[in-house]
Amino acid sequence: MIVRYQIGDIVRMKKEHPCGSDQWEITRTGIDFGLKCLGCGRRVMVPRPKFEKAVKTIVKRAEPQPPA
Repeated sequence: MIVRYQIGDIVRMKKEHPCGSDQWEITRTGIDFGLKCLGCGRRVMVPRPKFEKAVKTIVKRAEPQPPA
């Protein structure tokens, strides 16, 4: 099963961030994923393979963007 992630999706990770939150917003996709912690606002870049192993579930999908 292939899961497509979009910018703006909220995901729950398997491990908590040191601030205590386990929910992250996707800010960038591609070879690396840009993530923003919803607890403290910290931004990190994670390689795609590491990100895909660490995601537990998608909490909220981003609103689909209409074609330009």
